Amino acid sequence: MKLEKVSGKSESGTRRWYDDACGTALALEFVGERWSLLVMRELMLGPRRFSELRADLTGISANVLSQRLAGLERSGIVRRRKLPPPASVQVYELTDWGLEAEPIFQALGRWAVRSPLHDPMRPLSAVSAMLSLRTMLRPDREPVTMTVAFRFPGNAFVGRLSPEGLEIERGDIEGADVSFDTDTTTFVTLVYGKRPIKQAEQERTLRLEGDRRLASRFVECFALPDKIAGNPEA
Repeated sequence: MKLEKVSGKSESGTRRWYDDACGTALALEFVGERWSLLVMRELMLGPRRFSELRADLTGISANVLSQRLAGLERSGIVRRRKLPPPASVQVYELTDWGLEAEPIFQALGRWAVRSPLHDPMRPLSAVSAMLSLRTMLRPDREPVTMTVAFRFPGNAFVGRLSPEGLEIERGDIEGADVSFDTDTTTFVTLVYGKRPIKQAEQERTLRLEGDRRLASRFVECFALPDKIAGNPEA
C-alpha cells in the first residue's frame, strides 16, 4: 500500500499543531483545545441544547463554547440537528464515532483520580456523575440486578445494573427498585465516600425511595482506585 504525505493543514484550512504521524497527536488535533473533551463528556448521554451545555460547563463563555462545538462538528465528532415538534429546538449530539470515545474518558478518569490532587468535592455535572459510575464500577462487585432512578436538579437518568455492567440513559422511571433524589455533591459522598445513607436523609440532602437493602448494595458496587504514593507537587 502506498502512503502519501498529507498537507500540514486540516480540511477546514486550519494549520495543524503537530507534524507527527502518531494517532495520539492526531487525537489532540481534534480534542486538545481547552473545553473540547468536557463538551464531549456532556454529550455522552444524549443530545443537549446550547444553553444546557453552557449551564453545566462551569466557567465556559458562550463564544468559547460556540468555537468548540464548531471545531468538533468539523472533525466529525459532533453534529447538530433540530428536534421535531413540539420542541423544535436545535441540539448538539455526538456522532457514532464520537460515542466511541467513552472508553478513553474512562481510562483518563481512572488514571487521573489516583492523584492526591483529585478533589471530589469540586463541582460536578449530572452527566459527569453518571459517567463516573460506568468508570468506577468494581469488576469484583457482588452480582446484582436492579433498576435505579437518579434525580438531580434539572436532570433525570435511569440506570440498569446487571452482572454484565451498568447501562445509563436520560429519562425518568416510576417503580424503580431504588431512587436517589439528591444533588451531585451529596451523591458523590454516598457512592465514593461511603457516607451513610441515613445521615444524608437526616440532613435532608437525600430523598431515597425503594429497597434500602438494594440501595446499599448499589453503593458498594463502586470504588475509586488507590492513590499514587508520594506528593506530585513535591
